[in-house]
Amino acid sequence: MSHHQQHQSTVERLDRPSTYYDKSSKRNRDDAANKEDPLRDATTLYVGNLSFYTTEEQIHELFSKCGEIKRLVMGLDRFAKTPCGFCFVEYYTHEDALDCMKYIGGTKLDERIVRTDLDPGFKEGRQYGRGKSGGQVRDEYREDYDAGRGGYGRSLQSGKEMGSEYD
Repeated sequence: MSHHQQHQSTVERLDRPSTYYDKSSKRNRDDAANKEDPLRDATTLYVGNLSFYTTEEQIHELFSKCGEIKRLVMGLDRFAKTPCGFCFVEYYTHEDALDCMKYIGGTKLDERIVRTDLDPGFKEGRQYGRGKSGGQVRDEYREDYDAGRGGYGRSLQSGKEMGSEYD
């Protein structure tokens, strides 16, 4: 493999799914070519880093700027069934989903930088956080204070007595 080819992937356009897995091993190349990339026609976006207080309406308003939304599924705390900082936005076309990932990912909603990622598609059950305490895993171990995501990380909170934050 020439030196040039090795570095070519860094300049690939980011709106195209990476083909890295095709090139990573010649042995698997034929398998990979036969397997469809689940993101190739993806119409669903995973949206993360939302405030727990951001409403479905706010999300709908922002994300419908890129295309008509087919379905919006709010991520919920497994136990409390309250929003826990993520959602799935499904569009009618792959192009709308890509546009949205490019133009809305990295912008602010409710003073927070929104993370967007193409998603192979929403399945029932995925709307629930997978963290031990019911929310998202990333909120279990966060050490910073994040008012929009319930204060400190949950594993820190569970070890604290109520009211000790004023000591």
